[in-house]
Amino acid sequence: MVQNAMDDSTRKQYLADDPPTIVPLAIKQQFEALNDKEKKYAHYISRAAFSGTRVNLRQVSPESEAIYDFIVTLHKGCGGDWKKLASRAGLSDEDLKHFLSYAAQFLGNTGNYKSFGDSKFVPRVPADKVAALASTSREAQSLYDQFKGDLYESSSIARMHLGYPDKGHVSTYYPDSPDITQDEIEMVARFLKDRKLMPENTRLRKTKAGHYEVMIASAVTKPESRDTEEMSWTLQNGKKLQLVYGDYQKEMAEIASNIAEAKKYALNDEEAKMHSEYYKSFHDGSMLSHMESQRLWIRDKGPMVECNIGFIETYRDPHGIRGEWEGFVAMINKERTKAFSKLVESAPEQIPKLPWGEAFEKNTFLAPDFTSLEVLSFAGSGIPAGINIPNYDDIRQNEGFKNVSLGNVLSAAAPKEPTPFIRDQDQAVYDRYRDESFEVQVGLHELLGHGCGKLLQETEPGKYNFDHENPPLSPITKKPITTYYKPGETWGSVFGGMGPSYEECRAESVAMSLCPDYGILKIFGFGNGEEDINGVAGDVMYVCYLSMARAGIAALQYWDPNSRKWGQPHMQARFAILQVFLETPSSFCALQSTAPDLSDLTIHLDRHKIATHGRPAINAFLQKLQIYKATADFEAGKKLYEAYTDVNEWYATKLRPQVLAQSKPRKVFVQANTFLEGDGVVGLREYEASAEGMIRSFVDREYI
Repeated sequence: MVQNAMDDSTRKQYLADDPPTIVPLAIKQQFEALNDKEKKYAHYISRAAFSGTRVNLRQVSPESEAIYDFIVTLHKGCGGDWKKLASRAGLSDEDLKHFLSYAAQFLGNTGNYKSFGDSKFVPRVPADKVAALASTSREAQSLYDQFKGDLYESSSIARMHLGYPDKGHVSTYYPDSPDITQDEIEMVARFLKDRKLMPENTRLRKTKAGHYEVMIASAVTKPESRDTEEMSWTLQNGKKLQLVYGDYQKEMAEIASNIAEAKKYALNDEEAKMHSEYYKSFHDGSMLSHMESQRLWIRDKGPMVECNIGFIETYRDPHGIRGEWEGFVAMINKERTKAFSKLVESAPEQIPKLPWGEAFEKNTFLAPDFTSLEVLSFAGSGIPAGINIPNYDDIRQNEGFKNVSLGNVLSAAAPKEPTPFIRDQDQAVYDRYRDESFEVQVGLHELLGHGCGKLLQETEPGKYNFDHENPPLSPITKKPITTYYKPGETWGSVFGGMGPSYEECRAESVAMSLCPDYGILKIFGFGNGEEDINGVAGDVMYVCYLSMARAGIAALQYWDPNSRKWGQPHMQARFAILQVFLETPSSFCALQSTAPDLSDLTIHLDRHKIATHGRPAINAFLQKLQIYKATADFEAGKKLYEAYTDVNEWYATKLRPQVLAQSKPRKVFVQANTFLEGDGVVGLREYEASAEGMIRSFVDREYI
């Protein structure tokens, strides 16, 4: 039900995509190439991952779980015959199309806020038509009554966005705590950090009496082993802090059970040990066990079936420390992995090309496993094109990490049509090399971007991982560095909520710094390593830069003019890089338009100046990002990043409306399901790329 008067132009920004771009995540060929043991291993990990679907829903908004159940209940009530249901409820074909489009976008984002942007989307179908659908069964009506006040516009525009509760936003990482402040969240975070309690698998509740409960995801309320002996403390402000186990209890039990089954079919000893640690993490709520699982995971090089699972990325927690549930299982693409393996081998040659000295780089490059994967299942609020994990600083700095590129996500095709802000003369080369350039960008971003750079640390009192007596000179100030990470401090704890976007910007800038290297482009299969801006390698390089500039414009869709807040870390990063391009002299990059409303605005980027102007400008910017991160200089990093991501009046009131008017729906993926047949063989079921197919794929996961 509509709860506030939102003007039409504002409301339009929050309408669900109609239709959303629905694409299949094709996997049949790769799955059928597995042997029976590998299929069972993949099957149970897939079930473990999707068993966390309700965790995802509860991490998005209070109403998401009831909306999910409503969609599933309607499908079951009509046996998937939506036209029959629409006829019973008195809906027109147009009404039904609007509802199904909303349902598909909801399921594709595992909630009613966009996974890419963190803004709420609302149905285009009128509220009385949804009420009519609800009236077709008692169960549907009961569910509808739970969420009908939150399905459409929220009580304020601020509540149309995820963020800190004390700023008026929505965050179920702080459930039932509308008056919890950012300062209180930080106070608790620091207290837990001092006791080496990790926050990724937690939520934080402020009670009516003003005390605090740290809710830990676990299958049991009294685990046999805990990450700390203590369970409660009295804080400096006199309030109590209590650890409460058993958050998401039913879901974590289901996850742990499937992990135990997966372990029976583990393909080697490392995987068996890894699943033992996963089990302890999800059953007992131990983040220390999850850290150990990730140590084992990075040692499991090039498995035929790859997986990872847990509370991984912290983007959606406004404080940037609590993780979203995520799990995937995938098959290796041997052919594409060859190119990535060559990039890994060449990494010691590539990293010195970056704009900082060896004092700010890891002593030894910890060569990761870098594979191209075809995804069977990816549970979470959205599917990325590439992943670089684990995120734990200690492991990344001292033991290593893994990179994966998700091939069937990259190649999932949407219909071709003119691309906003791309010149007509650039459209052909953009279409031809868009996917290839993105693969180059993802590879460089994940491997060398997230994989490079040292954190200067006092690892324990009086011990340093750099020469503290003769500290290195900052290439920015030309003076000895004066800041570094103190014992117990991490990159995440120092840079806080700004950290995830800042790090994405650093990784994207590394990609922009290295993609003009013809030797690197040759590794990916483009050109012969010789400079030729007009050849295939030159085309791929040009589209890398052109795509980044276009992404910087498109980013404005994810900036909220009311809160003046960015809703998506990667897009905030890309806007910053666009600003670097635009401030580069000699007309390297410009936005040109003749129409007063900017409806014909296009990007003019001079490919012949990438090497002479674009790359040096990126290097200067990247150098600052890295040095400030390496030296824990939050104040300088904040000043730099806020300056480059500030949205001025022209962008806010002139260009952003055009970005919204010309925006294309993001892809949502229909994923297959696996089933254990009567004879013990694992079967695969794929679904059509439609709203109905998307809904059926979720309904068939009856264990959710």
